[in-house]
Amino acid sequence: MTISHAPHLMALDAGTGSIRAVIFNLQGEQVAVAQAEWQHLALPDVPGSMEFDLAKNWQLACQCIRQALHQAQLPASAIRGVACCSMREGIVLYNKAGDAIWACANVDARASREVSELKEIHHGEFEREIYQCSGQTLALGAMPRLLWLAHHRPDIYRQASTLTMISDWLAKCLSGELAVDPSNAGTTGLLDLYTRNWRPDLLEMAGLRGDLLSPVAETGTPIGAITAEAAEACGLRQGTVVAVGGGDVQLGTLGLGVVNAGETAVLGGTFWQQVVNLPQPQVDPAMNIRINPHVIPGMAQAEAISFFTGLTMRWFRDAFCSEEKLLAERLGVDCYSLLEEMAARVPAGAWGVMPVFSDAMHFNKWYHAAPSFINLSIDPERCNKQTLFRALEENAAIVSACNLDQVAAFSGVRAPHLVFAGGGAKGKLWSQILSDVTGLTVKVPQVKEATALGCAIAAGVGAGLYPNLAETGRDLVRWEREFTPNATNHALYQQQKTVWQKVYADQLALVDNGLTTSMWKAPGL
Repeated sequence: MTISHAPHLMALDAGTGSIRAVIFNLQGEQVAVAQAEWQHLALPDVPGSMEFDLAKNWQLACQCIRQALHQAQLPASAIRGVACCSMREGIVLYNKAGDAIWACANVDARASREVSELKEIHHGEFEREIYQCSGQTLALGAMPRLLWLAHHRPDIYRQASTLTMISDWLAKCLSGELAVDPSNAGTTGLLDLYTRNWRPDLLEMAGLRGDLLSPVAETGTPIGAITAEAAEACGLRQGTVVAVGGGDVQLGTLGLGVVNAGETAVLGGTFWQQVVNLPQPQVDPAMNIRINPHVIPGMAQAEAISFFTGLTMRWFRDAFCSEEKLLAERLGVDCYSLLEEMAARVPAGAWGVMPVFSDAMHFNKWYHAAPSFINLSIDPERCNKQTLFRALEENAAIVSACNLDQVAAFSGVRAPHLVFAGGGAKGKLWSQILSDVTGLTVKVPQVKEATALGCAIAAGVGAGLYPNLAETGRDLVRWEREFTPNATNHALYQQQKTVWQKVYADQLALVDNGLTTSMWKAPGL
């Protein structure tokens, strides 16, 4: 067998902003990636709407598959398995014939009024009932969107026969078969966290139809094979195994080898996620933390989110660091690396400067203070770009630590170490700060496409090329760097964390009194 015909796997990763086709060999090494950006459709008469363009986005997926095969210089026969992952919360509806008739992206926020209505059912206890069984609250779930359709688009609602997630829609386009997996479908708020199956009674309690729910299959289950029609459209070989994929974050932790109880990942992207594997499904009595099914059968994950962390860094770079951007371009280095070098000369604590952006997670009633920097000085030697940049990195780590404290408070799980991945993990200073703030060893993996790798593992399990998800995730992970905490800095950051929490509470009071504008509020508040 020639090298070009060795078995390979393909992951289709449908993110909020783009679709990617990524090819891996069986050693977990990335061979090729093709990406296309997509735009979600905002309806002019529907505030907050973000519809998912089914026809155009399937064309873009096919384009990426062909480009990835071309880039890898592989025949279609080399791809032995395909799986799909996607942004959570994005849903697709189908008619009785199995044709997709409507879809929305995860960022769709049209149903704020419906969220408020549902919160009032059972004297405000309905949302708690949803959370107790599913680990989800209403704001990001499928139920308010379905209710919106029942109110405003009854033609679509009456036609709807089945509901899936966007990853499942891609699998349907490839194989003609419909099913959902627990890790992604769990984010609808309609799946039982403990049985990993649908709870149609929740829909019925809200006055909605309980017959919209697809078959459930675990990640890595072979669902079907590439059809003749799909093969013609995308260039994959007819008959290639299509396996059940999953949610992007859960597959990302699989790709990082975070597969055992207690293991914890911090995913540093546009939003930061702190994901903790729980030994058994359980929910937070305070309803502050989201709980999702893991892709590993029987395992759940506590997930906390820090809002706009990566976006805040990009804003700071673009708004205040034009000189550094030019210099970085001339030197042929990344601008963030240059800013980190400057910030590394600022002492731990950033001279007491405290950024106010994302709060720690409060899933049941979540809103943010107005973006600001607190405790600035007018000393240019101490209060400058590098100080503010370091303060932002420290603050991201502090918010992560607050979220991990919340998870530990209800679950008793404290991580032995952290796996740090995503764009934020490229920063050596940021990795060290995260270690110092949390007091934990931080391990940075080599893999840069953890979600796609986790998805490829699912494809490999479905094709019979890997034994199971957990064992393969452990075997394929490779480590690039490791950071250990500085005890002196850790003590300083513990004090700073306490002060920051009090400052943030005061800043929220300004929003409550109508004096400042919240950076973000959950729908329905």
